[in-house]
Amino acid sequence: MKAFLILEDGTVFSGISIGSGREIISEIVFNTSMTGYLEVLTDPSYAGQAVVMTYPLIGNYGICYEDIESERPWPDGYIVRELSRISGNFRSENTIQHFLEEHDIPGISGIDTRALTKILREKGTMNGMITTNEDYKIEEILPKLAKYSTGKVVERVTCREKYVLEGDGARVALLDLGIKRNIARSLNRRGCEVTVYPAFTKAEEIIASRPDGIMLSNGPGDPKECTEIIEEIKKLYRTDIPIFAICLGHQLMALANGADTYKMKYGHRGGNHPVKDLQTGRVYISSQNHGYVVDTERLDESVAVPAFVNVNDGTNEGLRYTEKNIFTVQFHPEACPGPLDSGYLFDRFLNMMEVN
Repeated sequence: MKAFLILEDGTVFSGISIGSGREIISEIVFNTSMTGYLEVLTDPSYAGQAVVMTYPLIGNYGICYEDIESERPWPDGYIVRELSRISGNFRSENTIQHFLEEHDIPGISGIDTRALTKILREKGTMNGMITTNEDYKIEEILPKLAKYSTGKVVERVTCREKYVLEGDGARVALLDLGIKRNIARSLNRRGCEVTVYPAFTKAEEIIASRPDGIMLSNGPGDPKECTEIIEEIKKLYRTDIPIFAICLGHQLMALANGADTYKMKYGHRGGNHPVKDLQTGRVYISSQNHGYVVDTERLDESVAVPAFVNVNDGTNEGLRYTEKNIFTVQFHPEACPGPLDSGYLFDRFLNMMEVN
């Protein structure tokens, strides 16, 4: 079946329908990873977005359920150059086509993803529609695309009830803003007992549990939409409990302390982004997935100072809070792109809890 990708600027790509045949409108973003398509599909930070994979062949090692980062895939749509018809992997338990169908995720293959990515880089992230309707009327679609917004998506992806990963070490309270499983596992493997809380948990409940440390997870959407969560993070900041935050959690901690964030032209999404530790001067290869960034021009240096910077474009990749036992990073140290380059950040967090 034919499928069409219609962009907000009026550009139309024609290809083949994959996954579900339903019609969707979403924000179109691209990911430059050469592997890890299953981790991308199951990353809650993609809620409200349709993902373009720049690597031309996707699906060749199938679906390995042990590698998923959440209970289900989250992107609204999936866009690839070629979907592999054969999966060659002894761990494979499903094909990507069936996986998309089972979860009602529409997609399109057979389009020039290089040309599409160049458009998104030059003009910036924009909204788009995936449809199988050959009789579409573009003059009716474009106003709908202009109005689309991802809105408040954290409430869609967070857990509904708290749960515990048992451990005999430090007790960590992990706020689930759209958590990737390997964040909790990275702590649990280091012996931590990890209690995962829904995103809208009151700070008083977390503080009353007397954790040794608090972690704020990654998540989707515009951080400024998370007004209620920011108010609770302000209360957490006022304690002396060590805090480590990743991605959206990093942005929300900054907003809770008077800093600002802004939307990037096309964001950072992929597994090959170099970040520099400003304390040691060492550069690490990082995995990233974000469309917003902390504005260091609006940062009160008596509260926090930059700790990491993106080597490619100079944007902020982490903060160290000067008067508190808190540090935050924009990238994903649990995602193993280096493969283990930045895993030491979890060890740093453990040391903070021991000192405390």
